[in-house]
Amino acid sequence: MTYDVVVLGAGAAGLMAAASAGQKGASVLVLDHGPEPGRKILISGGGRCNFTHLETGPNCFISQNKHFARSALARYTPRDFVKLVDRYRIAWHEKSKGQLFCDGSARQIVDMLISECQAAGCEARMQTRIVDVRSDGNGFVVQTDAGDVQARSVILATGGLSIPKLGASDLSLRIAKSFGLKIVPTAPALVPLVLADADPSLAGVSLNVVATTGKRGPRFEDGMVFTHRGVSGPAILQISSYLDNGGSAQIDLLPGKDALKMLLEIKQARPKALPPSLLDALPSRLAKELVVDLGDTMLANQPDKKLRALADRLSRWEISPSGTEGYAKAEVMRGGVDTSGLSSQTMEARDVPGLYVIGEAVDVTGWLGGHNFQWAWSSGVAAGQAAAERK
Repeated sequence: MTYDVVVLGAGAAGLMAAASAGQKGASVLVLDHGPEPGRKILISGGGRCNFTHLETGPNCFISQNKHFARSALARYTPRDFVKLVDRYRIAWHEKSKGQLFCDGSARQIVDMLISECQAAGCEARMQTRIVDVRSDGNGFVVQTDAGDVQARSVILATGGLSIPKLGASDLSLRIAKSFGLKIVPTAPALVPLVLADADPSLAGVSLNVVATTGKRGPRFEDGMVFTHRGVSGPAILQISSYLDNGGSAQIDLLPGKDALKMLLEIKQARPKALPPSLLDALPSRLAKELVVDLGDTMLANQPDKKLRALADRLSRWEISPSGTEGYAKAEVMRGGVDTSGLSSQTMEARDVPGLYVIGEAVDVTGWLGGHNFQWAWSSGVAAGQAAAERK
């Protein structure tokens, strides 16, 4: 049987593309090697799925073409996805500004997408290994371990390399490359950082910080937590996406405060106190570590020069990671299929009519907070509708 559209991958982007194509009247088949659809959705947001961010936009994504995501995001917006969620009467809440989560389980989002696919007449074959995709002159032949499938259009939606325990692979990248598409080098993103001088005694200490990569870089104010091997937490995950090998980040441990002014005022107000008293605003374990160079000398006898050095570290603690926790702990993959070879309106390969690439496989990497899911929905709708129209 020949299908109008064959979608490779039953994740967020793939299910959205399949439903969108089916709703336009296309015959659709979804193929996936996993045991069930939407496995990455199920574990997202602590099991409650941070399914979108109301303030998403091209500025919330990393790509060699910073404008590429604009068209798809404008055509299918967070509000559009919220309407779909509301239609299924899935209760949700705004956890922090713009970040939307299910009140219940992420399973509700997966069930919603499956229902949308079924209502649109889509077929799905799980536990089917995809071996290769080739052109046959009239369309494509998708080779699987259960036999060949013919398709007029193929949508690559198998995601990236993050979270390999869920079966992540480079399949979409390999297929895209076989058709001549360029690949932007990939790396783990939204990932904990490893520090060569990590202090295991600080593991579990958490605080609010501002993480940056310099004056012109992005600025993320959120939580940070020390780990046995380095640092993690939302602010660190965000900044990790901007660090290449050898890059460094600056961490403000006292956001919104003039560190030197605070230290001098405490010295004047409590001259007989010991150094840890300077940092009552920080967790005690961290405070003791930061003032170790001041010894046990009371504050009245501490030179202002030393307080200036401490203030500088508090406001601009520079970290140069020795690595990351890798794809096993990464939320997403950075890099992917080069957008220069894709249409920003349809996600179709410019030189391979009928071949589409969506979601994490594309060189479009979102910030933490629901942006990557919105990219999955938006790129999926764009490709699904476009593929259906050429059936």
